Amino acid sequence: MAHEYGMQRILLVLAGLFGATAVAMAAAAAHGLAARLDAGALQQVRNAVQIHGWHALALFGIALWLPHGGIAARLAGVAVAAGTIAFCGGVYALAIGGMRLPMVAPAGGTVLILGWLLLAASAITARG
Repeated sequence: MAHEYGMQRILLVLAGLFGATAVAMAAAAAHGLAARLDAGALQQVRNAVQIHGWHALALFGIALWLPHGGIAARLAGVAVAAGTIAFCGGVYALAIGGMRLPMVAPAGGTVLILGWLLLAASAITARG
């Protein structure tokens, strides 16, 4: 279970970092970016911020569930972390920097869905 403790710590660190960066991006969207982005790009940033923040909380919850959820919970944590980075990163890159990263955001969204399904599977297969 030392392995689970290490993974739990990693997911908690990521949850904290994701939460902090979601708040920073929300502040940027409300203040600095509002003046330089068109309405569509600003809405894209706001949507990504919402996904970013919710998945910071999801990582926190997965980290707490990890000792009970087995391999499926560990895989859920990896999927949610990777999916959040890919989805939000792809949206931020396009909306803020005009940088097209084809299929990064859709692939990230798919991985996020997989993460939620793995979390559900971990609850179904949990011991005890």
